[in-house]
Amino acid sequence: MLVIVKDNHDDMSKEAARIVADRLRAKPNLVLGLATGSSPLGLYAELIRMHREEGLDFSKVTTFNLDEYVGLPPEHVQSYHAFMNKHLFSHINVDPRYVHLPLGTAKDIGAFCQCYEQRIADCGGIDLQILGIGANGHIAFNEPGSSLGSRTRIKTLAGTTRLANAGFFKSSDEIPKYAITMGVGTIMEAKEIVLLATGFGKAEAVKAAVEGPITASCPASMIQMHRQVFVVVDRDAASGLTGLYNDTWDSDAP
Repeated sequence: MLVIVKDNHDDMSKEAARIVADRLRAKPNLVLGLATGSSPLGLYAELIRMHREEGLDFSKVTTFNLDEYVGLPPEHVQSYHAFMNKHLFSHINVDPRYVHLPLGTAKDIGAFCQCYEQRIADCGGIDLQILGIGANGHIAFNEPGSSLGSRTRIKTLAGTTRLANAGFFKSSDEIPKYAITMGVGTIMEAKEIVLLATGFGKAEAVKAAVEGPITASCPASMIQMHRQVFVVVDRDAASGLTGLYNDTWDSDAP
């Protein structure tokens, strides 16, 4: 695990983008796992800039998103389909045929989840997975108590997670109660992981994930078992850490 501490969200986002761009240039047909939420927004903005100004090519990239709300159609303004189109896909040259997101309106969610897992396997697995982290230590929608070996499935959202999402919906009744999410086990099979966190509100979760015991009470703590993880955080999110960590990553290093 390499913990990279940057001064602020912008620097954190640029550092994460360097990692993604390095892997993409080395492997143009990269299989990229993507996240939603506020944490990766700066990363996506920097990747868009690299595409426009430096010619970073996404034409052969295959993407798999972590999750989607159950019951929201892709065209719903608060769906993660809409989020990804707004903040990344509509600004880069990704081929829509290679874009995969969970379908929250699937008639048979169990069968869809099995199919989603198979699609990932058919692509050779995820090369690089982008993750955020919830204040309660969740990754994707794997809430505390989730099996650390779980696969893509439907999950009931914790009250704290629904509260955190309340600002995106007109009323509490509209906040989805369920989501389709990649499992912790699925995420851990990615060849590399980049976990992003910003702000004091994530400091406790970051400390638990990086330095705490590996426990289902903090699903993100499972990253301690992964062979290649970049934890890219700003100084506020890193404020609870007690260890000494690297503050940079050299793209030319082996």
